[in-house]
Amino acid sequence: MSAKVIAVCISENKGERKTPVASVELRENHGIVGDAHAGEWHRQVSLLAAESIEKMRKMGLDVDSGDFAENITTEGIDLPALPVGTRLAVGETLLEVTQIGKECHTRCAIYHQAGDCVMPKEGIFARVITGGVVRPGDPIAVVRGG
Repeated sequence: MSAKVIAVCISENKGERKTPVASVELRENHGIVGDAHAGEWHRQVSLLAAESIEKMRKMGLDVDSGDFAENITTEGIDLPALPVGTRLAVGETLLEVTQIGKECHTRCAIYHQAGDCVMPKEGIFARVITGGVVRPGDPIAVVRGG
C-alpha cells in the first residue's frame, strides 16, 4: 500500500482539537498558514497515522482526524519509525522530521477517557523545507533517510 494523506487539519488556538479542511498551505520555515502551531520553530507541522487513531477507536473512543491536534493524518507509513532528519515529500511540499513523539505536560481529555493517548508516542513533528498545498489523497514518500 502506498502512503497517502487522509486528512489535513488546522486550529486557531493551541491545546484544542483541529478541524479537517479541504486543503492547507504550507509555508517554508513557518508551517501551515492559519494554524496555531505555525512559526519559526522545530514543530511546525504534526503528523499522526490513521492506524494510530484506529488503536484509540478500538479502546472505545469516538475519535477522528484532528482530534489529537495533528495537522496531517497519514495512512500506510510507519511514522514513529522514521529517524529525525528524514525528509518526506507530502503532496507539493517537502518536510523534514524534527521530533518523534512529545511529552504531554497536561493530560488531555482523550487521556482521561482512555487512560492512554497515541500522540506522545506515535505522532511526529516536522519543519517545512519546501512550501506548497497539501490535500487529502496526496501521496507521501520518503525522500532521504528512513
